[in-house]
Amino acid sequence: MSLLTENKTSVFQRILSLNWPLISLIFLLSVIGIFMLYSAAGGVFKPWLLKQIIYFAIFFPVMIVIAVIDIRFWFNTSYLAYFLGVTLLIIVSIKGYNSMGATRWFKIAGITIQPSEITKLFTVLALAKYFYNLEADNIEKSRYVILPIIIIALPALLIIDQPDLGTAIILVLAGVSVLFMAGVKAWKFIAGGISALIAIPFLWYFVLYDYQKNRILTFLYPDSDPTGAGYNITQSKIAIGSGGFFGKGYLGGTQGQLDFLPERQTDFIFTMLTEELGFIGGVGVLLLYLAIIYLGTAISLRSKHQFGKLLAIGVVNIFFLHMFVNMGMVMGLLPVVGTPLPLISYGGTITATMLISFGLLLNVDLYRNTEVKSNI
Repeated sequence: MSLLTENKTSVFQRILSLNWPLISLIFLLSVIGIFMLYSAAGGVFKPWLLKQIIYFAIFFPVMIVIAVIDIRFWFNTSYLAYFLGVTLLIIVSIKGYNSMGATRWFKIAGITIQPSEITKLFTVLALAKYFYNLEADNIEKSRYVILPIIIIALPALLIIDQPDLGTAIILVLAGVSVLFMAGVKAWKFIAGGISALIAIPFLWYFVLYDYQKNRILTFLYPDSDPTGAGYNITQSKIAIGSGGFFGKGYLGGTQGQLDFLPERQTDFIFTMLTEELGFIGGVGVLLLYLAIIYLGTAISLRSKHQFGKLLAIGVVNIFFLHMFVNMGMVMGLLPVVGTPLPLISYGGTITATMLISFGLLLNVDLYRNTEVKSNI
């Protein structure tokens, strides 16, 4: 019988058994995002809000459907999903269209798709399955770590070539977190870190693009070019600081509403939120993120099988890294790398990816006691 139907529990019972506190937090953050996009557009539905509502209306139910399907279906399709993600990245490199100096997207039937976002999740899926199938004693052997490194490196290199350094870094860090949770020895991470430090000069001169170098230099010397490369982060700091403790009021921000704040619907939406809702609003949103991370980590720890543990922690780390990098970026604590704020920033691909990811996280929680076996 199909894995989609063999579970004796009815679909309705499975839906009732889902982690509704987590679902409620996801819904609440998404609603906050919808309100902030309304403000970003100056109090109108176009050009962002209407589309975002449509994205959410489609993929929130998809999240629930993914959550209730037997986890063995996702286990058995993990490698297929990974190869699909890599294939889409290759298609982008061949036939993708260029926007703002990057080739990260392609269109199907008028729909714009950015494969790098979903490939992060597919990479975590593949790693979770690999380590589930691997004998515990073999995890300590270096030769068994080579394939996981390739699984991480292949899509990361394709994404860097687009170029999209921020997404590549998140993919690598999420993948490394799965390796760490799987039990790979600490000395291998130390060796990898030393190798990365040694490779910095090579990356600087032969891999990074000029605009990426400028972003790093602007981060190190923020006042060197306040009207050029440093303009975005300068305006972001002004907006955050001017919000004060209680903010200027919803729809009342000056930097955002008067178009001084660039990309306020995507990368800098947290800046606009703190300008209008102040320190209180920013901390409130941060606490919602931390609550989701806490519940997701608890799901990973409760899972009785390694596949669920690793998949859950991978999803949580993708979510955390997006939040951490975005907030650190807009506050000038990290270089600007163009990373959206999950569930709040505008974008069809990032919204779909996050809700699909949470569907798998909810799935791990629902099937935490299910024995996972490979059919291939």
